Amino acid sequence: MYELLDKYGYRPNEEAMGRSLEMMAANLEAMNTPEVLKNCFSLMDVTTLATNDTEKSVKAFVAKVNSVKTLFPDYPCPASVCVYPNLVNVVASDRKDPELHATAVSSCFPSAQSFLEVKVRECELAVENGADEIDIVLALNAFLAGDYERARKEIREMKAAIDSKAASLGRKVVLKVILETGLLVTPEAIAEASFLAMEEGADFIKTSTGKVSINATPVAAYVMCESIAKFYEKTGRMVGFKAAGGISTAKDALSYYGIVKSILGNKWLDKEHFRFGVSRLANALMSAIEQKTVSVF
Repeated sequence: MYELLDKYGYRPNEEAMGRSLEMMAANLEAMNTPEVLKNCFSLMDVTTLATNDTEKSVKAFVAKVNSVKTLFPDYPCPASVCVYPNLVNVVASDRKDPELHATAVSSCFPSAQSFLEVKVRECELAVENGADEIDIVLALNAFLAGDYERARKEIREMKAAIDSKAASLGRKVVLKVILETGLLVTPEAIAEASFLAMEEGADFIKTSTGKVSINATPVAAYVMCESIAKFYEKTGRMVGFKAAGGISTAKDALSYYGIVKSILGNKWLDKEHFRFGVSRLANALMSAIEQKTVSVF
């Protein structure tokens, strides 16, 4: 058990984690500057994943994102708009800024409870329909049963399909793997899942779908970032980190920003290596920057 932790020489130290997180929490105010808050804004995958999403509602959502540059010209563009795969074409066609990526959740999000062939085809269709980024879900039915090879195989086959389809269209597509850390429970399991996903080619590892009772937590983020650091030491490959689920205040964003900065350093503090998956954070960040209530989203 936990062979990958042995391979990368990592064991989560909960006592040390607790001390570090307390220290970071005590120093949040030092990071609470317009510059940092605007950087957090640029790292957002602004998200709508409602059962009643329609083409019309997603068009309206993208229009709100497009309006930011008009209303607040000195703000950066968010990293992406994240939607269900059948609606990703709306984002791709309606965005005004080419820097705004179209992200699709795939692999039968959020449960990933389907046939691998279905998940693979869904990923391919999302790319065909304009996705710049694909967020898939770790096969927890395999991972929690200890069948790591099946969990690996699913990521490997979806990545191969994404890369092949993207290459045929002359593009590259970013792959994020959602670990659903709230269901992994222990720091050791979170680390093991992190290493497994990174070994199979994840460009980012992501905390949560936002659809279970426990989503992103500072402890999960800390373990994932330490795993990323260990993976980087051994392989030289920079894997990104995405915090998602329940991140709704500027303080929440600064907490995760501080964890990434402390463990991985400043070179991870860009949209190529750090993201927030958010549905409510944008207004909170804008309100904190402007020092008044802002309700664009």
